[in-house]
Amino acid sequence: MSEIPPTYVPPENINGGPGFQPQPGGINLKTVLHIVYGLYAIGFITGGMGTLAAVILAYVKRGDAAGTIYASHFDWVLRTFWWSLLWGIISAILTLIFIGWIGLFATVVWVLYRLVKGWLMLAEGRPVGPSAL
Repeated sequence: MSEIPPTYVPPENINGGPGFQPQPGGINLKTVLHIVYGLYAIGFITGGMGTLAAVILAYVKRGDAAGTIYASHFDWVLRTFWWSLLWGIISAILTLIFIGWIGLFATVVWVLYRLVKGWLMLAEGRPVGPSAL
């Protein structure tokens, strides 16, 4: 019962060295942005949990995108989130006088527009927002 388990020996990688080597440069920023846009969209189904995950991921990876076309997409997603949060809160308060429902509807439409526009621009490999002009 006092057997000593064998020592773990990592497998050989494709370069012939021991163990697993990380992919050079890490995960592709375009892939990260597709995940961010997808999570943001899933947020409509999950009550905002996907959106929250998208915002956290965008903040984590934003620095890696500095100086690339992808930086505009990270800014686009984050500005969309913060502005929609502001207008959502204002509209929620205004629902007390029944005009807020219009604001909530307009905010949802605006977020969907920005999500679709950003995702399409990403698919085309173009920047989005004011920096795209």
